[in-house]
Amino acid sequence: MACSKIFSGDLPELTNEIIQHFRKDTSTLHSCILVNRFWCRLAIPILWEDPFTISNRNYRCIEIYLHFLNEDSKAKFDEYGINNNLVPKNTLFNYPNFIKYLTITGIHFSVEKWVDTLVDNNHKKLEKLVYKSLFEVFLKHEGSLHSFGFIMTRNIHFTCFDNTMELILQNPHFTYNIKNFTLRIFHAPNVTNIISFLKFLCSNCNLITSLHLFLSCTNDFSAIEKYLSQIIISQHNLKIISFGAGIDILYKPFLSLKNSNCSNTLNTIIFDNIDFKNIITILKKVFDHLNVLDSIHILNCDSLNSDFVQQIIKVIKPFKLRSLCIKEILYIESLQLLLQKFGDYLENFKFGSECGEYERSRQQFLKLIMKYCTKIKRFTSENPGDINIYLLIENIGQTINYLTIDIYYDDLDSIVLQNLGQVLPSKLDYLHLSLSFNSSDFEIFLKNSQNTFIRKLIINNVMQDEEEGVLFYIKEYIMRKERVKYLAFSECFPYDNTVRELFSLKDEVNEFRLHNIIVQRYDDLCISIHGIIYDLSV
Repeated sequence: MACSKIFSGDLPELTNEIIQHFRKDTSTLHSCILVNRFWCRLAIPILWEDPFTISNRNYRCIEIYLHFLNEDSKAKFDEYGINNNLVPKNTLFNYPNFIKYLTITGIHFSVEKWVDTLVDNNHKKLEKLVYKSLFEVFLKHEGSLHSFGFIMTRNIHFTCFDNTMELILQNPHFTYNIKNFTLRIFHAPNVTNIISFLKFLCSNCNLITSLHLFLSCTNDFSAIEKYLSQIIISQHNLKIISFGAGIDILYKPFLSLKNSNCSNTLNTIIFDNIDFKNIITILKKVFDHLNVLDSIHILNCDSLNSDFVQQIIKVIKPFKLRSLCIKEILYIESLQLLLQKFGDYLENFKFGSECGEYERSRQQFLKLIMKYCTKIKRFTSENPGDINIYLLIENIGQTINYLTIDIYYDDLDSIVLQNLGQVLPSKLDYLHLSLSFNSSDFEIFLKNSQNTFIRKLIINNVMQDEEEGVLFYIKEYIMRKERVKYLAFSECFPYDNTVRELFSLKDEVNEFRLHNIIVQRYDDLCISIHGIIYDLSV
């Protein structure tokens, strides 16, 4: 009885909760569309919240959006041979109104790919027209963003944004409800419009809960610094902030945390590739002002020296160091003090690929990790030659659920495959191996790990020999024993820069499906430890 009511729509709140549970499962959401009209009306808005994510590869959604242009705007496409036969005449929903997530790079990537399928010439001119037309559609149909990524890394991104900025400034409802905002700018050719946009955000967006700032090599950084500080101060419910790659413009935005409204709301700070020497004198002062600060994440930062550690351990307010990604180990004594204080809270740990002169420090640091950090959930290593790494994995077997080993040194591949399998726990949520696989060593790994179930297994075989394929062993030890739920497998040929993917072999994909294993694209299934940290912090 209850099930029939759910399917018929008699229990709308419960049905909506069920649909929301599938938010990140697009295949299931597409199935929900087919249940009935009620389920369709619930699923469609979710599917159209984030149409331009690169993983979706749904470039034809652009054709649906262009339907909503007026006739005069549609006529502009005639010179490119894009006529009404390409743009659908009727649509069932107000799709532009559903958009919630948007990045500058995401929308431009989709436009580029769509235009590539249509014309041979005038690409850039048509891209600019499509890009501007999409914003016209979103604004006309009262789209309202929840998450906006102001991410610009190529000159064309700046050009396209310059052409649409006035539209955005004239329609503040589009950005008024933003909760998650990312500003990522590298080598901006002209920052005038960027400054105008930041100034606009100061007075029109004060509901941001998650703010991510990444800037490098920008002109007029004093003005950018000023408005970034004002954006922070203007927020009423800021919970998460990250600072990344800003050498010259970190000091004042970070200091503004002390004078903002977020002293009783900010619970997470991510430091991503910054140099602590730029804020060392104000670190303790700012931290002591944050009353509910809970988590700190340090990702590949410089100056983790005694000055930094002394500032951190003297902070009055309690907080936890959740993540530590190290690219080089220069201050082993300082890191020991840091781990003594915070090691028991550490959940995410990445060990970089530096070697040579730092090898002894690496070995010492690994022993400190084993001594002080017993609750690590996610671990990444790019130089797993030290046997202590496998002892560490074994020691944290009760808590670890994510493991990535990505090797840049050919002579370590055999060491990994001969030592890793026997130290894996009985269950892993995620295992990613990017190695040059020797078939006999790979078989040793598979035999040693046969008691481990892996929900997501990602394998990248860096091919040194055309004949050294390992798909046979994956079928024999993984497929037939149904030891994984999701699988991505690629073979990379570095000499001619080509890649072969299991996902592209439909017969093979179907064979794995018969064993309840879902084969996915390599890039879709991969997620870095950085990506997880940011996802958890949303």
